[in-house]
Amino acid sequence: MTSTDTRPSSQTPSERLTSLGSRLRAQLDGPYGHERAAARAEFPAENLLRDPELGVEESRDWVLDRLRELEAAGFGSAGVPDGANSVSDPLTAVVTFETLAHGDLSVTIKSGVQFGLFGGAVMNLGTEWHHETYLPDITALRLLGAFAMTELGHGSDVQHLETTFTYLPETDEIEVHSPTPGATKAYLGNAATHGTMAAVFGQLQVDGVNHGVHTVLVPIRDDEGRDAPGVTTGDHGHKGGLLGVDNGTLRFDHVRVPRRMLLNRYGGIADDGTYESSIENPNRRFFTMLGTLVRGRVCIAAGSGIAARRALSIAVRHGLRRRQFPAPGRPEGVLLLDYQTHQRRLLPLVARSYALGFAQNELTGRLIHIQGGGEHTEEDQRELELRAAGLKAMTSRFANDAVQEAREACGGAGYMSENRIVGIREDVDVFATFEGDNTVLLQLVAKGMLGGYAEEWKALDRAGVMQATTRMVGEAVGERTSARLLSQRLADTARRGPESTTLVDRGWHALMFEEREKHALGSLARRIRAATKGGGDRFEAINRLGGHMQFVARAHVERLVLEAFMEALDACEDPETRDVMERVCSLYALSSIHEDRAWFMEHQRISTGRSKAIGDQIDALCRELRPHALPLVEGLGVPAEWLRAAILED
Repeated sequence: MTSTDTRPSSQTPSERLTSLGSRLRAQLDGPYGHERAAARAEFPAENLLRDPELGVEESRDWVLDRLRELEAAGFGSAGVPDGANSVSDPLTAVVTFETLAHGDLSVTIKSGVQFGLFGGAVMNLGTEWHHETYLPDITALRLLGAFAMTELGHGSDVQHLETTFTYLPETDEIEVHSPTPGATKAYLGNAATHGTMAAVFGQLQVDGVNHGVHTVLVPIRDDEGRDAPGVTTGDHGHKGGLLGVDNGTLRFDHVRVPRRMLLNRYGGIADDGTYESSIENPNRRFFTMLGTLVRGRVCIAAGSGIAARRALSIAVRHGLRRRQFPAPGRPEGVLLLDYQTHQRRLLPLVARSYALGFAQNELTGRLIHIQGGGEHTEEDQRELELRAAGLKAMTSRFANDAVQEAREACGGAGYMSENRIVGIREDVDVFATFEGDNTVLLQLVAKGMLGGYAEEWKALDRAGVMQATTRMVGEAVGERTSARLLSQRLADTARRGPESTTLVDRGWHALMFEEREKHALGSLARRIRAATKGGGDRFEAINRLGGHMQFVARAHVERLVLEAFMEALDACEDPETRDVMERVCSLYALSSIHEDRAWFMEHQRISTGRSKAIGDQIDALCRELRPHALPLVEGLGVPAEWLRAAILED
């Protein structure tokens, strides 16, 4: 075991990390290490987790009280401006969300609804008047609000929401109306009990012309908790998790609000009653408005990663304490983590946590650049949105899988609420569907990858399609970043003799990830080209390719994740830390290849013998990393005293 350090900056005041664990944490914190360390040190953790036996109403009260406590301590609304002259700070907002995810996830999500979604809508879609009028009360929790986008009949299909906003020139008001039951706004945090206003999304109609989706601020309750005239609120009640978030429904019956309640940064109604917008194209205006809300997906990806780290930290630490079954030379019993099967079920998940963490750092950096005032193009914004969609889908899916595996790895103890994993599992479940259903998000990524090449592909033969695909993967989607250039250089070296390279050769990993993405994308392009020939049912032809599109999107995100890990390795200067990280990276890469080994063999990228050898190499890497198990979970950044699991108490 490595020796302990005096407290470095990455630790909380009461932590004592191993030297290697401290260095690994610094690597995973990456360029935001100072901000993350400061957040850990300042976070009020005494009242960190809710009693799992609290009911719905008690949980809601506890969460609101906790949110007020955090806001008083400087958390919660951190990063969200409190007035017209304040500046939105995306880095502080993301780090705050990450830090909150170390505790009760109902608090994290209620904070995200209040400040990130409701407050973010006012900030990003509103103008100076909206900022001055509402942001101070939003950030001080005097005005609690809901983000009313989703409808019962229109979950992911935001462009076709049914709620209507009709401008009434005779009174200079906007009439908000739910014309059908399907227009009922649903699953809205803060809507069931605590919210008094909502940022409502609907179709803006001016002088009989529909100008598409816009956002209007609508009062939904008075200060006594009574529904506002024309507003009907509903309560979703008990849910599968996040009991402290008061999710509910909203219906509007010809509710009138002043014209100024329209958030009109990108489109509004002039004093003469005509529609005006700086963005003439309706589709471009719609996607510009939604693009300003991308921070939510970045935060959900980050929070999903933290939830997985919490569960894995409990399971690995338990595996380092729990003994089972005496063995020759081990009469006191064998530690769970000394069993190869136990290593194999947990350590590859730890490796993927690191990989996704490095990718999250890269994504956060893009968000900071674009929303922090850096020069950028529409293509940069589009790339941010696609990466946020892909990483959110991959990380939230991983979180659900990892938390379940951690639960099982702790046996019956993992099923006890006092050991916290089942609570994390209940709460993180919905991360797979809010801020975008994962399946839909991966479809979005695949469509984005095809992008402007769709028309070009139609006129190409098989060879031409492959050339276009190679160009796209190498240039358009895989930007000429330092990570991409490093990956391509290593892959080019391995390409000369892929079967002769070692299984832990980083260039071979890069080559396999690139080949998987490039071949799958080229095949998808050819199938779409063939399916849309001859004037048949275009929708049904493309609809049958849904599974292929999902595979392409996952392959793309996997490559981006590997490249982020490789760039982090390249920046690591400490030899011992880098050696461990190299093995962790190999474990991630080989696990990804092994999961898709059938595809790699079917497409002659690996032989059956090499496929079998990959499994053996994964076992070997797990054995090599076993002595570093404690530093590895310390590096994940979850302070041990924040886990609050009974099985870890002495």
